Amino acid sequence: MHMANIREIASLAGVSVATVSRVLNEHPYVREDKRIAVQQAMEKLDYHRNLTAIHLSKGTTNLLGVVLPSIEIPYFSKIVEGIAEEGIKHNLQLVLMQTDYEIDKELEALELLRGGLIDGLIFTSRAASLDIIKEYQQHGPIVLCEDSDQVELPSISIPHEQAFQHGLEYLIAKGHTKIAYTLGRKKGTNSYKRSNAYRRMMTKINQPIREEWVFDKCLSIEDGMRVMESWHKLTEKPTAFLVTNDQVAAGLVFAAKETDMLIPEDIAILSFDNQPIARAMHLSTIDIPIKQMGRKAVQSIKKTDQSKKNKISLPFQLIERKTV
Repeated sequence: MHMANIREIASLAGVSVATVSRVLNEHPYVREDKRIAVQQAMEKLDYHRNLTAIHLSKGTTNLLGVVLPSIEIPYFSKIVEGIAEEGIKHNLQLVLMQTDYEIDKELEALELLRGGLIDGLIFTSRAASLDIIKEYQQHGPIVLCEDSDQVELPSISIPHEQAFQHGLEYLIAKGHTKIAYTLGRKKGTNSYKRSNAYRRMMTKINQPIREEWVFDKCLSIEDGMRVMESWHKLTEKPTAFLVTNDQVAAGLVFAAKETDMLIPEDIAILSFDNQPIARAMHLSTIDIPIKQMGRKAVQSIKKTDQSKKNKISLPFQLIERKTV
């Protein structure tokens, strides 16, 4: 199938190639009759501009890469929602790269940045080391949605260590000293901060650190149900859980009710995020402004955030409901 070119448009419209070029690039100084003639010729020849070539010639693609482990996890889909809302304001289209924490897939995203096929890259979470990611920052802006201590790359998050400590202090104030906790991924930056807070608080109240009370790879409702099954098998049982997210908390609640356990009398549960499921199930949770995180990430990419800070710390809020 033949694709019309600019020279053919010029011939049909009876104008110069330069005039066609000015019309395509929306140049203001073109006579209206010539502009109409060019537009009519384009329609007749079914001409469509090669937008990729146009963007590359201008040094921009209007494409923003977003790395996420899984779109199924509401936390990450909510970040993407914020990124998309802010991206529209800047005429950006999203290129979503679901990695399942596979470093090779994250490297593929970074290679898109190196090749100039995307204008920037947002990591909602990552498995690759900071050293690897920093090697690519010369090729375009990269933003991390994590509680990062480094300053070379912009990062946006709540202060996870502080938030986890706040949750532990709340449980302790409610009379709990035997507290278990769940993590999404032990090696994650945010999880590392949460574990630090846990060790410090347990030491402060003279409680031992029991490894069997730390549950890894907890992200879904099914994971929460699995954790509750493990709880039943423990010889020494915790009386409270501080949980990765609301989905895991919901799983704990579902499994507890199947065995006629009472919440919070038999087991107290405090989670993170404040997703709709938390409101529906009356879960006590720590609210995180997830969509705002996504919006701030785009603003950082586009340099429209006036804070001039490479590390942006967002507020959190404990929401008291019925599970503590």
